Amino acid sequence: MKLYYYSLLLATLFFGCTTNQQLDPVEQKVEGLLSKMTIEEKIGQTALRGTSSRVKGDLPESLKEAVRKGEIGAFLNIMNTDYVDELQRIAVEESPNKIPLIFGRDVIHGFKTMFPIPLAVAATWDPKQAEITGQVSAFEGTSSGVNWTFAPMLDIARDSRWGRIAESPGEDPLLGSLMGAAYVKGFQGDDLTSKTSMIACAKHFLGYGAAIGGRDYNTAIIHDPLLYNVYIPPFKAAIAENVQTFMSSFNELNGVPASGDKKIMMDLLRGKMNFNGFVVSDWNSVTEMIPHGYAKDEKHAAELGTNAGVDMEMTSQSYEKHIKALLDEGKLSMDQLDFLVKNILRVKIRMGLFETPFRDKKHDGKLYAEDHLEKAKIASAKSIVLLKNENQVLPLTKNKKVALIGPLADAPLDQMGTWSFDGEKEHSQTPFSALKDHVIGFEKTLDYSRDKNKQSFSKAITLAKKADVILFVGGEEAILSGEAHSRAEIDLPGAQEDLILELAKLGKPIVLTIMAGRPITIGKIKDKLDGIVMAWHGGTMAGPALKEVLYAEMQPEGRLPVTWPKTSGQLPYYYNHKNTGRPAMEEKFVSMYDIPVGAWQSSLGNESHYLDAGYLPEYPFGYGLSYSTIEYSETKISSTQLKEGEELTVEVTVTNKGEYDAVETVQLYVQDVIGSITRPVRELKDYQKIQLKKGEQKKVTFKLHTDQLKFYNRDLEHVLEKGDFNIWLAPNALASKPVSFELL
Repeated sequence: MKLYYYSLLLATLFFGCTTNQQLDPVEQKVEGLLSKMTIEEKIGQTALRGTSSRVKGDLPESLKEAVRKGEIGAFLNIMNTDYVDELQRIAVEESPNKIPLIFGRDVIHGFKTMFPIPLAVAATWDPKQAEITGQVSAFEGTSSGVNWTFAPMLDIARDSRWGRIAESPGEDPLLGSLMGAAYVKGFQGDDLTSKTSMIACAKHFLGYGAAIGGRDYNTAIIHDPLLYNVYIPPFKAAIAENVQTFMSSFNELNGVPASGDKKIMMDLLRGKMNFNGFVVSDWNSVTEMIPHGYAKDEKHAAELGTNAGVDMEMTSQSYEKHIKALLDEGKLSMDQLDFLVKNILRVKIRMGLFETPFRDKKHDGKLYAEDHLEKAKIASAKSIVLLKNENQVLPLTKNKKVALIGPLADAPLDQMGTWSFDGEKEHSQTPFSALKDHVIGFEKTLDYSRDKNKQSFSKAITLAKKADVILFVGGEEAILSGEAHSRAEIDLPGAQEDLILELAKLGKPIVLTIMAGRPITIGKIKDKLDGIVMAWHGGTMAGPALKEVLYAEMQPEGRLPVTWPKTSGQLPYYYNHKNTGRPAMEEKFVSMYDIPVGAWQSSLGNESHYLDAGYLPEYPFGYGLSYSTIEYSETKISSTQLKEGEELTVEVTVTNKGEYDAVETVQLYVQDVIGSITRPVRELKDYQKIQLKKGEQKKVTFKLHTDQLKFYNRDLEHVLEKGDFNIWLAPNALASKPVSFELL
């Protein structure tokens, strides 16, 4: 995969561009509409009305009347197609300027056919899987009238305690950028006017994934170079893919709530990043500036939000209640209101809503179609990460007697994961349903992941005694991850660890399959396990996908998109961290259990590590095993010196010495050794996924251009600095033995 030209495109986005909008027919139509609109109609376009659940009963006449007057611009969560049709008919036939409505919904990783959660899709390291997820989700969802999705979430996430890490593309800006752009392409397609595509929404702008302590909605403190180098790139990638909407985030960033931050929304997003779609607030986030302590009341919140450039207010109604008074008082200019409305109208025109406002009633979405289920199964299988495989316990074979045990082996709702509003558990194919003809029996033992009742342990032990291998499918329920579901401790909840420890006393090989929305700490049980498989929340087809990987019908090829911690106490943890003045290293590390009794105090604690957990993660970013044995040769580079504008050839020979075919993800990391600001210990710059037949050897070649070595300095200049660089071609972010070159 050659990423240089993609990276170059993203780098140039901050410099912006100019267009002659006077000649643009879209802008002409926007201006024409605006000239005919009353203040009330303009305010109406900024209103996103909706509910947190399906609308029940008849449509209120007051709601119809508001649409008739042009006082609503969009709806969310209207899932009755008759209501969608009726509201749109009123808008385009009875409202003063016949301006159509947009209908939004959280179609995040599937509509009916649920794909793996976004963090799992990121584990495929295959942007095509994100694109396919978006395509199928849009195709199914548009059949119900949804033409706007609040996805993809592009928040870089470095703390697995944060519930919404499940919805993120992981911790790396390059991988996150590729996945984000692919989701946008999948949702929106090549034609914004298509009745089988929906406009996407890049969220959350900005810094939401850096919430302190992984506590949802919390404060984020991110200095500008870190923002530009790590947190902004995925959003730039979405703009490059023509994303039509952005969402402001709940959090405050460096002291200012995002929904009232003009510097972020106007100067950065509209200015430097040249975004020209519209921005919607997150749910009530405009009025939540009041408890933040930034707005004194709803009127003040509306003043802050509108002047910051948040075009549309989701669910709360401060705009429609107070904009007129703000105009009268001179606290909001008519030019600024017009700016907000133009942004919304522009997107509606691009969607073709004025020409074809209604959903295609002949479009049935092919819900749960065979090809949709097959695509979901492939995505789920590709996302599975093999973490441990002692004594080649995997793959399973048909002659092995397997006991299936655990609370998530037959949990059709939970395997779909967070943000599965429209998925139906009746259509989920669970591990038990897929494996029932391959196992000697199944004991759920614990009714759900948090269950602490040990009464059924004896049944599990009785079954396990008859088996050659114990397959334990555990993890966390879907409700334990996602928005507002952060966890201080991220180990296996309930009595799952106790059950595994009891099973381990039998001396049988145990394979733990984890279905979860985040990495799960396993330090208390890891040494009792022969195999560890991360299956995430894999969606509707999680069961068949798992079966195919466990039995080597598909090879495990997933790689971690986040660092897997040993303990919650290590968090936040990420591979592209900085060194300190006293960086931790193997030869100097002292465990707390190796400290002599009565040791002289100043001889200890002289490095950046934990005495109990050390300085390494359980598993590094990019980690994942195959069933085969893969070996890397030493990395070779074409030159030890490089000048600006040139590129370096980097190559490694990868050999499959095992008995199975394999898919290997060869990762290119670079370290800028000395910089005008301190630089990460390494950064992912490129990668390639390759197929290797058993016994096959391949030379893998990369081209590294000097533009890929640029970064934003303290003055936010995009610079290339001369000096020494280290480079690795490796299977994960902890690989050793770099080669070096000098940038002249």
